[in-house]
Amino acid sequence: MFVVSNFLYALAVVIDYMLFFFMIIVIARAVLSWVSPDPYNPIVRFIHNVTEPVLYQVRRRIPAIFGGIDFSPVIVILIIYFLQIFIVKSLKDLAAQVV
Repeated sequence: MFVVSNFLYALAVVIDYMLFFFMIIVIARAVLSWVSPDPYNPIVRFIHNVTEPVLYQVRRRIPAIFGGIDFSPVIVILIIYFLQIFIVKSLKDLAAQVV
């Protein structure tokens, strides 16, 4: 049973790291929106291509009633925090109970 426990714990850690790195990319996207970066820069294009599908889904569901301010990065960060607390903590607790 320790193999299942170790697998669940490792899965929780990998998901936690993935969510953390995605949150960093979303924050970088928000900071880039304040300046005028070169749209042909490979790093800017990577950040845009990685975050746009998620941010677009949030923008589509949240009405823009706040005077044109884009709150989608804030909402995505809150969703990431929720997933880190709910999924990652649940997997770590499940791994601790399996032993």
